[in-house]
Formats: sequence, C-alpha cells, structure tokens
Amino acid sequence: MSQVMYQASVPVFTQMLGGLADVLAKAEAHATARNIEAGVFLQGRLSPDMFPLLRQVQVACDFAKSVSARLADVDVPAFDDAEQSFADLQTRVAKTLAFVQGLTEAQFAGAAERAIVLRPGTPKERSMNGQHYLLHYGLPQFFFHVTTAYAILRHQGVELGKKDYMGAY
Repeated sequence: MSQVMYQASVPVFTQMLGGLADVLAKAEAHATARNIEAGVFLQGRLSPDMFPLLRQVQVACDFAKSVSARLADVDVPAFDDAEQSFADLQTRVAKTLAFVQGLTEAQFAGAAERAIVLRPGTPKERSMNGQHYLLHYGLPQFFFHVTTAYAILRHQGVELGKKDYMGAY
C-alpha cells in the first residue's frame, strides 16, 4: 500500500506544481509584455472574500508539503509567507518541489493506516487515517488552490489553457 500512497501523492504534487510554476512564468511574461505592474496579478482575486494569487500559491505549496510530510511521517518544513513577487513564488514552488521529490516511497510505508491529526489539541481537532486524509482532504484542498490560482490569472487575461494547468504528465 505504501507504493499506492506514494504514487497518489508525490507524482501528483510534482506534476501540478510544475504546471503551477509554468502558469506563473506565463503570467509574469504577460505582465512584462503588456507593461502591467506585477502586483495587479499577485493581488488579484476572483472575489473580495477569497485569497489573492500570492496566498493561493502559498497555500497550494503548504498542502503539497504538509500532506506529503505527514504521510511520510516526517516533520513538515516551515516556510515563511514572505513572497512578494513572481520570483518569490517560483522559489516557493521550487522549494516545495525539492522537498516533495526528496521523499522516498519507503517513507510511505504504513501511510494509508497512519493516524493523521489535524489541529491537535484544539476544539477543531480531527483525526483520520492517511488514506482518507490524502484522498478526501489533502488532494481536494491542494487542487482547489492550484485551480484558483489558475483561474485568477485566466480571469486577468493571461492566455492559459488546460495544458498549462495540467503540467507535464
């Protein structure tokens, strides 16, 4: 089962983060070519009550690294949320990819049955096994934020298509 948990997480996060990096590069090129301040895109959002692009990318990276780390039973690396530019976001995605790709299939032994506790010690504490955590919480959350980042940029006029979103597979 460790192979299944590894294959359902690390390659998926790798593919989609690669696509996200490409989408961000296209957005930066679009802004540069049209002499639009990068902040217009970085602070863009689909609705006033949603996170802007910067935060969507941060959270997507947070889910990729935290889900992978918990399933591999290693410490979740802490990243500062200090990104302010496309270059900063690319660095964040690259650091996340390096962490996720550095995990081995062997580290996922027992991941499906491993108890995952979210927000331990709080009134919102929730416990589930690793398989449920990955398939019903981690991946949907990750995809939501990657998709929203894509949608923000598409809404801002960046010429993107499904191939850009999907990345290399």
